Amino acid sequence: MPSIPQKPQTEDSKTFDPDKYFEEWSKEEFQQPLYNNDFRKFILRTFDLPMRDDYGYMAQQAEVTLLRAQTYVECGRQGGLHNWYRDAEGQVKEPPSAADIAAYTDIFRPSTSTSKALTALGSNAKKDSIRADVAKHLQTNYHPPSADSKLIVNKVKKHINPYFDLWAWSNQNLEWAGPEEQTVKVRMSHAILPVMYHHFGCVCPSYEALELMRQITKGRRVVDMGSGNGYWTYMLRRMEPASKKEKKMEVVPIDNGMSEWRTMWVGDTIETDGVDWLKKNQGGKDTVLLLVYPMVGGEFTKRMIDSYEGTTIISAGTQNASGFTAFAKETIADWMAREMPGWRRVLQIPLPSFAAKDEALFVFEKTGITGENATNGTA
Repeated sequence: MPSIPQKPQTEDSKTFDPDKYFEEWSKEEFQQPLYNNDFRKFILRTFDLPMRDDYGYMAQQAEVTLLRAQTYVECGRQGGLHNWYRDAEGQVKEPPSAADIAAYTDIFRPSTSTSKALTALGSNAKKDSIRADVAKHLQTNYHPPSADSKLIVNKVKKHINPYFDLWAWSNQNLEWAGPEEQTVKVRMSHAILPVMYHHFGCVCPSYEALELMRQITKGRRVVDMGSGNGYWTYMLRRMEPASKKEKKMEVVPIDNGMSEWRTMWVGDTIETDGVDWLKKNQGGKDTVLLLVYPMVGGEFTKRMIDSYEGTTIISAGTQNASGFTAFAKETIADWMAREMPGWRRVLQIPLPSFAAKDEALFVFEKTGITGENATNGTA
């Protein structure tokens, strides 16, 4: 079992520092390789890795090096590498336009309103186009905060999130304009995905998701259970309070160390079994439980929720049942409705989704009602 480093680091890098990484992010030369579609050089430069780097990035029984990942980037759509969309007969569709890809990407920018951007995505789409299908799918699965929740995400001009910018580049490079209903049938990905996983995590947080979480916590600690390389923990800790009276978010990263990550964004991850931690800490009472890509296998999620004594669960993961992601054959919303009748889904919003994936943020609140009298819907 790999041990969790006691300080933020990138394996084989002598200089990586998360705060410095974010400080330098706005410099044009820091991101310049992406403009030239040189993904390999971008990773080498920003994480200060040796030019002959041959690290093996593992993901789902496959291994890829930076050189191989770059080769696939340069292949473009050759060999069906960009076949993300098919019609009802299984025939590959023409790739979406750069404008339609940008329209999808813009949904998640901190400077746009998600609801308005979703509406514009559909209203400006050509009939029977990929863009129209994506808009319909995202709008169908969009369950924003209710009016009485008083959760409001104001637009901001400046919000640093390197993972988001890298994801936005990947959309154009891989000709990906977002998930639609048929995405559940896609059983392929791209070689750059495991590299992005190792350096930034399983799913990219959006500004909207982070800001909603800041408001939902209401001063409570967040327990990032299965925190992985800590990117979500790091991003939440960076969120600015709404007023001087509020404190910055307190996030406790917990991981059992079973997975390997090349980059670790935080150095205070508690290496332990999540259930054991909850039992020793009053079941996490008065905390918010964050589950980023929770796994059903081995009853991890069920054990965790059964041991949790708080009232709010936030999950970032898939909103389709492709089997390619953590929940096979069903979504976490379906699973919660069946297995956890004492919890009610109160929010579901899309997250930036890598090519062939379909991600969302879910929020569940404890109802106090169990058994036959329980309901599990959206407020």
